[in-house]
Amino acid sequence: MARGIHDSRYRWVIEQLVEARKQQALTQQAVADKIGKPQQYVSRYETGERRLDIFEFIDVAAALDVDALSLIRTAPEAN
Repeated sequence: MARGIHDSRYRWVIEQLVEARKQQALTQQAVADKIGKPQQYVSRYETGERRLDIFEFIDVAAALDVDALSLIRTAPEAN
């Protein structure tokens, strides 16, 4: 059973989103502006204080030009 925000697969997905943001030289504020949220929203999901639901994840991935489905398909198996 998945352990929510502490699930290693979830953390891996978030790490990929953070890496995509950094590779594009985007600030948290720039991502927040793209998705219409405050900068703290981005900070909180990146640090694990807040969990993204599926639709929020899709929005963030789209803002970063990341294929959400491909990202999920390549996630490591649960351990």
